[in-house]
Amino acid sequence: MKIATWNVNSIRTRQGLVCDWLQANPVDVLCIQETKVVDGDFPREPFAALGYELAVSGQKSYNGVAMMSRSPLKDVEIGFSPRLGAEVVGELDAQKRAIAATVQGIRIINLYVPNGGDYDSDKYDYKLRWLNQLYDYTKLTLDKYTDVCICGDFNIAPDDRDIHTPPGKTPVVGTTPVEREALQRVLSLGLADAFRKFNSEAQQYSWWDYRAGAFPRNRGWRIDHHYLTEALYKRASSCVIDREPRQWTKPSDHTPVVVEWPD
Repeated sequence: MKIATWNVNSIRTRQGLVCDWLQANPVDVLCIQETKVVDGDFPREPFAALGYELAVSGQKSYNGVAMMSRSPLKDVEIGFSPRLGAEVVGELDAQKRAIAATVQGIRIINLYVPNGGDYDSDKYDYKLRWLNQLYDYTKLTLDKYTDVCICGDFNIAPDDRDIHTPPGKTPVVGTTPVEREALQRVLSLGLADAFRKFNSEAQQYSWWDYRAGAFPRNRGWRIDHHYLTEALYKRASSCVIDREPRQWTKPSDHTPVVVEWPD
């Protein structure tokens, strides 16, 4: 089984690229982020023609997440509210950033973690509150499911190997100790980084800025992740960053990350 995560930076703009990639890489499940489209305008037909069932949660121009699967998507949840309650989650579900479903016995949670804006901004505070809510959501999910894969664009480089220039004295959002600690708190519930099981090297990135020749110079960040519960982590046979789509015409600034288990 293969599960991929990919921030596509507008599904309508990248529809053709995603279809081309799926034809060359027919993964079992594709989790995408930054769809930037309301649910009714999501281009379902091209993916259905490739054999994928879809679950989507989007909004106009910003955010948005979706899952595509060759097997049935069971028990789909949109946002944190189905598990935590709308009165607890409040406005944190207004932005469409989380979707979950069970596929072949694996509970897959697809996330687009807030960017955080500037340090000490309202957006940074929102990101930290969102991550705290993710902890509560994950804890309750793990009470119900054994095999869980949490994937997506986390907008956090877990350690200094994951960013081309380690942060200096000025806090860089995505690398601050508070963000990293919030992520590690979620992982402490019993999750591990699938990519780091197979590759411990620095300069392994999944996102590159469009500016300043960042991609050809490999000045990127590793912010797209798969986190697995213990049994899934032990069974995983590979986890790779596929750099090829970042070289295509008009690409997303992110590229797919694929985790695999033997049949």
